Amino acid sequence: MDSVGPIDRERSRAGNPTSAWSAKNYTEIGSFVPALGSAVLDLLNPQPGERILDLGCGDGALTLRIAQAGAQVIGVDASADLVTVARGRGLEVHLGSGEKLGFAEEFDAVFSNAALHWMLDAESVAQGVFAALRPGGRFVAEMGGFANIAAIATALRAVMQAHDYVDVDPGQFYPTVEQYEQIATAAGFAEFHGELIPRPTPLATGMVDWLRTFRQGLLDHQGVPPDEQEQIIDETVELLRPALCDFAGNWQADYVRLRFSVIKSTKSLELQ
Repeated sequence: MDSVGPIDRERSRAGNPTSAWSAKNYTEIGSFVPALGSAVLDLLNPQPGERILDLGCGDGALTLRIAQAGAQVIGVDASADLVTVARGRGLEVHLGSGEKLGFAEEFDAVFSNAALHWMLDAESVAQGVFAALRPGGRFVAEMGGFANIAAIATALRAVMQAHDYVDVDPGQFYPTVEQYEQIATAAGFAEFHGELIPRPTPLATGMVDWLRTFRQGLLDHQGVPPDEQEQIIDETVELLRPALCDFAGNWQADYVRLRFSVIKSTKSLELQ
């Protein structure tokens, strides 16, 4: 089965046009993404018997850890390639868009790691998560926050402009704590707790591989030919080298994460 009923199939096909993934690259080069997800997983604190939705589950690495805690977990992701990998782990994972969820009070918790910033209609995501939770349920997530990859984004934008790709929408949403609290509150959530966490992140395989993994969709969406993509990546790397590469040749990404938790309280329901 390619999709589950409550998720709009056409919207999941459209999705974020810059969010395109090679499952091989994501699993190998982007393996740090789930590896650094332990803190938000601890915040979730999944319990045996709970029913949990992993929103934007990727290749299922953290979904599997939730299942190993004894919870009944379902994953949703907009990448068909990553869904296939996650299913290969023996998980129940569906292809669908987080911006068009249709679950109704089915989950004790909704969890998300490093995915919400790819979902550009944040209000629809929050509303869908609120509807999916049972009263008293919790929404626990970590995503890119304000100033995330500021140096990388600025360098890539400058290089693309030099190549006559102007007014390029990078396709991510990196909110402040206050901005996401407003979104969550408007959706009906209560007891918002959030923080921005600067997290310089080592890139074991370097900046070239990071750009090829996490910005391939952007370059493809802009119609950049393969040979020019290589040139843009190389020029971006050289522009970033003084800021993000140390004397020994070790690269890091200038990550900032927004980690938060909110509750669907009975009081929230009374206000709807």
